[in-house]
Amino acid sequence: MKTIVTVQDAVTAFADWIEPTDAELDAIEQESPLILAEVDLLDAQIITLDHTPNELDARRVRRARNKVLAARRDLLNRTADERTTGGAA
Repeated sequence: MKTIVTVQDAVTAFADWIEPTDAELDAIEQESPLILAEVDLLDAQIITLDHTPNELDARRVRRARNKVLAARRDLLNRTADERTTGGAA
């Protein structure tokens, strides 16, 4: 019978280095509205795969797609404003 050896020490040896930095967490927080909008779009598209799409499904997908576009626009405008703020006079 072979003994089972755990590799927990090898796996968790770098656990402190794996944690996201504060800057990465801030970036995720800024992108969260876009991520949630994309999840809503994906949900709407999955619903249409279940059955023959009807007008309600088309509206749901269209509304979700518009939400994604608006979230992308807002994110790009926010990042563009941050880049231009504090620039040379």
